[in-house]
Amino acid sequence: MNSTTKLRGKTTIKVNAMAYAHMVELMLDGTHSCQELARATGLHYVTVLDYTRAMHRAGAAHICAWEKDKRGRDLIKVYRIGRGRDAKRQKLSARERSARYREKIRHRELMEKICSAPSAVVQPALLKQDELQAA
Repeated sequence: MNSTTKLRGKTTIKVNAMAYAHMVELMLDGTHSCQELARATGLHYVTVLDYTRAMHRAGAAHICAWEKDKRGRDLIKVYRIGRGRDAKRQKLSARERSARYREKIRHRELMEKICSAPSAVVQPALLKQDELQAA
């Protein structure tokens, strides 16, 4: 696969090849998540995912760390160029997952009770409106 071509006597370089080279350069300089690489290179996020997965499968890159997502799970891979062992992904035990789930259910039930209970603030306001209408 050749990334340079001759067109009318001029050498042209494909943009995607340049972006890929820039992505590899960034990965050589440090560790980056796929989202950071996509922002820096201008490549689409899915394209960067494909490239980094292919480099990982080939042994040219490894996962050096995991970043947490919004829910606190280790889902975001941080890659580094070069051979190395992949970082361990921390997972919650079954006990911790169950405890979180039960806490979430308790919180939801509490919020439903609070929202469905008649509000003490609203009732006096309604009484005052009724008294004003009667007068």
